[in-house]
Amino acid sequence: MNVIKRAKAPTPKFFKVLRNIGLVIATVGGTILAAPVALPVVVTTIGGYLAVAGGVVSAVSQLTTEKDASAK
Repeated sequence: MNVIKRAKAPTPKFFKVLRNIGLVIATVGGTILAAPVALPVVVTTIGGYLAVAGGVVSAVSQLTTEKDASAK
């Protein structure tokens, strides 16, 4: 199964919830990084880590498929 078919295949409910949580985490990280005020270095570093972690969780969750869908 290639990546395009995998992305279009149905995603299990647990991974849909996990994907949404990942999107929220990435949004929080992006908001911290784009803050219009100067923030301490530690806070911006954490924001960067949140953005990357949220993106990875969302991508992996989106590409997870149900077993029946991958067998077709």
